[in-house]
Amino acid sequence: MTRIGFVGLGSQGGPMAQRIIDAGYPTTLWARRSETLDPFAGSAASIAANPAELGAASDVLCICVVDDTGVDDVLRRPDGALSTMTDGGIVVVHSTVHPMTCRRLQNDYPALHIVDAPVSGGGHMAAAGELVVMVGGTTDAVERCRPVLETFANPVLHLGPLGAGQEVKLLNNTLFTAQLALVADVFEFAADRQLDQAAVAAVLSSGSGRSYAADVVAGSGFSLDSLAPLAGPLLAKDVGILVDHTGLDDSTLLAAAHAALERMECRPTSTTEAHS
Repeated sequence: MTRIGFVGLGSQGGPMAQRIIDAGYPTTLWARRSETLDPFAGSAASIAANPAELGAASDVLCICVVDDTGVDDVLRRPDGALSTMTDGGIVVVHSTVHPMTCRRLQNDYPALHIVDAPVSGGGHMAAAGELVVMVGGTTDAVERCRPVLETFANPVLHLGPLGAGQEVKLLNNTLFTAQLALVADVFEFAADRQLDQAAVAAVLSSGSGRSYAADVVAGSGFSLDSLAPLAGPLLAKDVGILVDHTGLDDSTLLAAAHAALERMECRPTSTTEAHS
């Protein structure tokens, strides 16, 4: 069977890797934080000593780290995974990164196939096999790794050439960020008018104005305060990448997204120059 490598075993990547293992694929894991390997003790997975060993053991290498720097570190360092992968291997970038990060990898390693496949849904959806996967890459490479992706995802959506998956994921996350600002305004208005915020949340869960962002904010005390420490920097990263990539920062979408980030006291970060 196709040999799978996986790195990035956090709250979302861990369940993804477990689904691949449970499907019977020969799987090798490596982690920058050794404690993330603990849940796999006694499983059928093998453990690589370093990224180079991981690459040598992988026909399809899945990477689910946090950002562009992490992707480049795992893949490009002197003992990086790409230093040992066999020609024709596939690297699947599940991380949400700049589209150019994926395209540069393909340009620099033409004997390999790079596929960008960021995901949406969270760890519980990964464990259920119901993540949404947004895929960019050549049809041949995507179809070769589709059975692996389908172990943890439904649907798997091929959106276009390399980088297309990242573009759609960035749009998705920026829209979510924008909706956070709108929903926060709604709950503040409701409180000012002495409306029952829980009842308002119930309306937003089923009425014509329904949104996932409303459910998230309602579950976080009807404000963005508790979301800010964890979600704020990640959303700022993604909004910053979208601005860098498109050059457009004057749309209604981005204005609302910036308003949400200001509420969370976060600023979009730029990645264009860092990876050029």
